[in-house]
Amino acid sequence: MRTRPKARWILAGTAAALLAGATLAPTAGAATKSGGGRKPPAPEESMYRCKDAKGASFVGQSIPPECGDGDIDVLDASGRVVRVIPGRQSLANVAAAQQAEEARKAAEQRDRTLLATYLTVADIERLRDQRLEQLEQQARVTQQYILNLKEREARLTEDVQRFKPYNSSPKAPPLPDHVAEDIVNTVNGLQVYQQELVKNTAEQERMRTEFAADIARFKELKGLK
Repeated sequence: MRTRPKARWILAGTAAALLAGATLAPTAGAATKSGGGRKPPAPEESMYRCKDAKGASFVGQSIPPECGDGDIDVLDASGRVVRVIPGRQSLANVAAAQQAEEARKAAEQRDRTLLATYLTVADIERLRDQRLEQLEQQARVTQQYILNLKEREARLTEDVQRFKPYNSSPKAPPLPDHVAEDIVNTVNGLQVYQQELVKNTAEQERMRTEFAADIARFKELKGLK
């Protein structure tokens, strides 16, 4: 009578074929712990295989702890790769490639916009000068506000000397609320305009840098010196 091979003999033969040239993971328990919560293989997925940082191969019924950040091959019972779990390094490479592609497309779009917007270098310089003049006008107005507030602050500082607690005389009246409020508003307004002037100066510098880059790129695209 013909006898049917036992299932364990078949699995043993398959495992032996898979482990040829590879190091078996120490224990299933340790591998599962290192697998980072990844799901166990589906019925058609029998084992995991990966390489460590030195290139040594490891196979296990759970993700071997030696896999680290590398890719993990998921094998079926015959040893065929049915899918690949990308490691952290592969994901980082994909993300970097996507960023590089997006940067390339953005640069191409800027070039198209530059050529469509300007006909000559003089056009770029004219727009630069117009925008800088607007910022410079705003800066002059802000500087005048700052000067006025500083003069007001000086007058208020002199006026409060007549009141307590700035005047030690027993007959000195207390500082009126409206004077105290005026001082606070003046100091706060001075800080606001000073901050606006700093922002304006930074914006002028940024605009000069961007227009200089546009002019250089326009000349490059047009083959100008």
